[in-house]
Amino acid sequence: MLRLSGIAIMLLLLFSSAKVKVVNMAQLQATAKKTNDTLYVLNFWATWCKPCVNEMPYFEKSAQQFKDRKVKVVFVSLNSAKELQQVEGFISAKKVSEVVLLLSSGNPNVWIDQVDSSWSGAIPATAMYKGGKKVFFREGEFTQAQLDSIIQTKIKNV
Repeated sequence: MLRLSGIAIMLLLLFSSAKVKVVNMAQLQATAKKTNDTLYVLNFWATWCKPCVNEMPYFEKSAQQFKDRKVKVVFVSLNSAKELQQVEGFISAKKVSEVVLLLSSGNPNVWIDQVDSSWSGAIPATAMYKGGKKVFFREGEFTQAQLDSIIQTKIKNV
């Protein structure tokens, strides 16, 4: 009996730890371009990007603030797929509660334009999709007030 409870605890710890799904560009687009009335907020970031890490709590707070308004925040890590465990450890340590994907689509110069043709590749970057269409894109860091204002506008106007 003691052995079974030890196994149960190990399984609980295994399944409660932060999980990051590795996706390719087609899978990411399928997530973002769903033709429903949810606003998908995709934040492109990396563990080594200080401005990205600084603004993560804003996205987490916005996700909670707008949780009843059909807003879904998705963190899209641009770390290498070889760094999956590092990303999972980071997400766990920071207690990130929103969905985290690790984009593994090879050369960024090939897929960046699929996100937005104006994107230089700098991060942080944020794209928003609603009804299967991109409704917003911006490179650079947000303040909480800026992020909330843009989300509020996109909920109402799109």
